[in-house]
Amino acid sequence: MAQTETGQNVKSDKKRGKIRGRVIGILGLAAAMLIGGAGGYAIAALTDFNLGGEESFLNILVTIIVAAACVYIAFFLQAALHEAGHMICGLLTGYRFVSYRVGSFMWIRIDGKIHLKRFSLAGTGGQCLMDPPDLKDGKVPYVLYNLGGALMNLIVSIVSFLLAGAFDGIWYLSLFFGVMTAVGVWLTAVNGIPLKLEMLNNDGRNIIEIGRNREEMYSFWVQMKMNGQMAEGIRTKDMPEEWFALPDEEGMKHTMTMARAVASAGRLMDEHDFAGAAELIDRLLAADSGLTGLHRYLLIPERIYCELLGERREEILDRWKEKDLQKVLKQMKNYPQVIRAEYAYALLRDHDEEKAEKIRRRFDKVTKSYPYPADAQSERELMEIAQSAAAEL
Repeated sequence: MAQTETGQNVKSDKKRGKIRGRVIGILGLAAAMLIGGAGGYAIAALTDFNLGGEESFLNILVTIIVAAACVYIAFFLQAALHEAGHMICGLLTGYRFVSYRVGSFMWIRIDGKIHLKRFSLAGTGGQCLMDPPDLKDGKVPYVLYNLGGALMNLIVSIVSFLLAGAFDGIWYLSLFFGVMTAVGVWLTAVNGIPLKLEMLNNDGRNIIEIGRNREEMYSFWVQMKMNGQMAEGIRTKDMPEEWFALPDEEGMKHTMTMARAVASAGRLMDEHDFAGAAELIDRLLAADSGLTGLHRYLLIPERIYCELLGERREEILDRWKEKDLQKVLKQMKNYPQVIRAEYAYALLRDHDEEKAEKIRRRFDKVTKSYPYPADAQSERELMEIAQSAAAEL
C-alpha cells in the first residue's frame, strides 16, 4: 500500500511540475515577446538601419548579422553582470567570495587563490556562491545578496537606454544598447518577480522562501556554508553533523529546508550507507514537499545506484529510461555524479564493460577541471564500489 501511495504522490508531483513549467514557459515567452517588441520598436525609432543609401540586400544582411551579434553579446554581458551584482551585494553585507561562474567558466577560490575551472549546472546560466557571515540571533543578511543580480540588470538597463538615445547617430551602437536594455529588463523580471521554475526557484522566490521562518533561513545559511567547505576540499561526510539534521514533515514543504534534506542523502552516499540513502530518497521523492525539479532529477539516479547495489527491482531501475530524466541528464552529462550513475548502470544493469570503460574515461577527463576535488574523490570511490559489485556477479 505504501509503495502505491508513493508512486501516486510522485506522479502527481510530476504532473503539477509539468503544468507549472508550461504555464511559466508561456508567461516567459509572452514577456520576452512583449519586451523584445518594445525594444525593437524603440530601436527602430532611435536608429537608421539604412547604411547611408538605398535599401539593399547588403544593408539588410549586415543589419541582421549585427543585430544577432548584439543579442548574443548582450545576453552574455547581462548574465555576467547579474552574477557580479550578487557578488557585490554579498561583499557589502559580509559575505566572502567562493566562486563566480558564467556559462561553464568558473572562477573559484581554493587555498586563498583564484583558479579557473569548468562546471555547468542545468537550469542556470551562471552562479555566484559566497560564504555567509555567522548567524546572529538565528539570522543572516539575505535580501540584498539574492536581489543583487536583478538590481544590477535593472541599473545596466537604465544606463543602456540612455546610451541608446545618446548614440542616435551611430546606428550599431544605438542598436547594441537598445538590445542591452531589452535583455536587462527581461532578466530583471524573470529573476526579480518570484517564480517557482521547473528546475530551480529564481532569486525573488528564494527571498520569499528564506523569509518564511528561522528554519528556512538556517537552511539557506547551511547551504552557503557547504559550498564554502566544498571549495576548501572538505567532503560532505566530514562537515558538521548538525547541518544534516532531517526536518519534520512541515519543514519538508519548504524549498531551502528540503535542499538541506537532499544534502543529507548526499552525506549518506558519501558515507556509503546505501540502505539509509535509499530509504531517505524514497521519503523525499514521495513527500508533498518543496523539492525542486533539479533536486528530484538528481535524486532519482542516486536511488537507482543504491538499487543496483541491492535488490535490483525492475520498477526502480526502469526509471532510468524516463524521458524527462534522460533529458535533464543529457544537460548534465559532464557532472561527476551523473557520470558515476551512468557508469554503475552500464556495469550492473546493461553488463556492458566496454561502454562502462568509455564512461570512466569521460569521468577522468571531466574531473581534471572539476572545481571540487573532494567531491570528485567521493564519486570515484562510488565508481569503484560499482566495479567491485560487478566483479561479484
